[in-house]
Amino acid sequence: MTLSTHQIDLIQSSFTSAIVASDEVAATFYARLFELDPSLRHLFKGDMYAQGIKLMQLLGVLVAGLYELESHLVPAIEGLGQRHVHYGVKPEDYGTVGQALLWALDETLGSEFTPEVRDAWTEVYGIVVQVITERVYGAQKPI
Repeated sequence: MTLSTHQIDLIQSSFTSAIVASDEVAATFYARLFELDPSLRHLFKGDMYAQGIKLMQLLGVLVAGLYELESHLVPAIEGLGQRHVHYGVKPEDYGTVGQALLWALDETLGSEFTPEVRDAWTEVYGIVVQVITERVYGAQKPI
């Protein structure tokens, strides 16, 4: 469960651009998420603008903690997964979330979201799903 220094640098650099367009990233993410799976809409109560702020804050914590993955980030990911269980998120929902996230980053960052950047984001999202799947849902392998 590791990322290379180069992958971390790519993620952090692209996130710097994404944070500038945070409202667009969040709105694009949720629009795509609900397009891919309308049944997930019921998991989100209240103001979607505020939800978008939470999404970007969460991504910021994730991106900032990549150099301290095991010691700091994994416990935070576990906490996130436990909250998601409470909200009714199922393990299979993480695949749809990942698709929506990558799509939103691609749409928002455009040419900056190169295949190499996409691969780095895919890798880090895979780690998030692996931690949640194994440590929260108790599965032996990631989805």
